[in-house]
Amino acid sequence: MIDKYNIRTDLALEQKERFESDNVEVPGVVLEEEYDEKLEIRTTRVVIQTEKGAKTMGKPVGTYITLEAPNLAVPDEDYHREVSKEIAQILKELIQGEKEEYNVLVIGLGNRLVTPDALGPDVADNLVVTRHIIKEYGKYAMGGEKVHTVSAIVPGVMGQTGMETLEIVKGVVEETKPDFAIAIDALAARNSKRLNRTIQLADTGINPGSGVGNHRNALTEDTLGIPVIAIGVPTVVDAATIVNDTMENLLAALETSEMLKGVGVVLQGYNATEKYELIKELISPHLNGMFVTPKDIDETVKRISYTISEALNMLFANGTCE
Repeated sequence: MIDKYNIRTDLALEQKERFESDNVEVPGVVLEEEYDEKLEIRTTRVVIQTEKGAKTMGKPVGTYITLEAPNLAVPDEDYHREVSKEIAQILKELIQGEKEEYNVLVIGLGNRLVTPDALGPDVADNLVVTRHIIKEYGKYAMGGEKVHTVSAIVPGVMGQTGMETLEIVKGVVEETKPDFAIAIDALAARNSKRLNRTIQLADTGINPGSGVGNHRNALTEDTLGIPVIAIGVPTVVDAATIVNDTMENLLAALETSEMLKGVGVVLQGYNATEKYELIKELISPHLNGMFVTPKDIDETVKRISYTISEALNMLFANGTCE
């Protein structure tokens, strides 16, 4: 039955929704939801508590918090600052430990030469990094008594470096000895409405390249020896998802047409996963490996990357996690 729900998505929320749409309860998985009417931000927390739940969901045991903000794609600086505050609050919750000063490593995953995959590098570019200043002049050079040490790395992709991202990051971790790492990467969504409007934070680490199905060695506490918090934004959907969403709209239209109602009845006999698999077969081999992104992806990635980096700067550059 698990294979039936093998839908292409990196969002734990969407994976859970696939089960709920068929009224299937997943043991060991808890979902909580909050909605801020003023900011129009929906916060969904998916907690995978057991290994059985993890196997069913296809994701590691841990906490996955998703911010859905439809206005995230709008160039409104005040709104984006509010989103940054929300991200900072969630990060505070996910950080393990109660130290006054942290040594933080931020990892900007992705390929800065490919716009939908440039989120991680763009976030790193906007960070206030402090490790070199503190190492050279001491923490008081930053103007505070409690100062977090922040360093950042953009390891690139294997096609550029010839090395696994894990190999590069592991060497950096061994040398700089951070308390934890924060990895930022682009993701893939199942629902095109969530593109560039959703941010997922998780305490389970991340698989670089997962957004386009190019899974590399995972960056996790098991592989790096330190906790890894992942921040991801869906910037692409695969072609089958676009066609599937179109077919859902077609079915709705067929219900109002007496002449074509019989066609709609046949298609409605398929469940969501069966329709998705049918579409994948119909569009292959030419479009099956195609990923699609919005036309304004350049400015959108730049804007969202700044929103995420501002959250990190709020949390660490001002010298306190309070």
